[in-house]
Amino acid sequence: MAIPELAKGFRMVLRHVFRRKETVAYPEVRRQPFPRFKGRHVLDRHPDGLEKCIGCELCAGVCPADAIYVVGAANTPEHRFSPGERYAQIYQINYLRCIFCGLCVEACPTEALLMSTEYEISGDSRASLIYTKDQLIVDAPIRRHWPTRKELPPDFNITGGGLSFTEVERPPVPIPLPTEGVSGPFEGGWSGERDTASAFSDRGPRRED
Repeated sequence: MAIPELAKGFRMVLRHVFRRKETVAYPEVRRQPFPRFKGRHVLDRHPDGLEKCIGCELCAGVCPADAIYVVGAANTPEHRFSPGERYAQIYQINYLRCIFCGLCVEACPTEALLMSTEYEISGDSRASLIYTKDQLIVDAPIRRHWPTRKELPPDFNITGGGLSFTEVERPPVPIPLPTEGVSGPFEGGWSGERDTASAFSDRGPRRED
């Protein structure tokens, strides 16, 4: 007979049904990531509005997952996008391949590539998860998919078993970015009109020497 097993199962349920829940009602309630969390990438600018990226392609070369695609081009006196001789005409990150290791950030000589603590990366197609340059250059706080009513500290459910925590009743802290209202060479520059799905397929697999 399975009566002892059923009684044991019901006893376990009744033991936990009145305890405080360890889960949170995401996305209305979120837990803040730790400051060193590696999330969504951001391409930064200089305070004068010029792009920090110089199109050197070091980030693409060091990426172990071959997730970054960069095409550099030369600046001209009429159209200047970065302080150097070159800029990234095309910059794409394939989040279907990215493993969020942070090697691309360490390899960048101009500190143009950053990793934020935003972790909401979702899409309804493969092409939508290939982020283009206009998506990576962020001149305003990143907008989340769903609004947040309450944020919990990073150590929630880690210290004290989640029985005591400090609720943060404020909106998410925006990612530090250069001066707002930047205008200049980026306006009317690269339009991003490119078949993003074919950009990576043309490269083929990485060759291992």
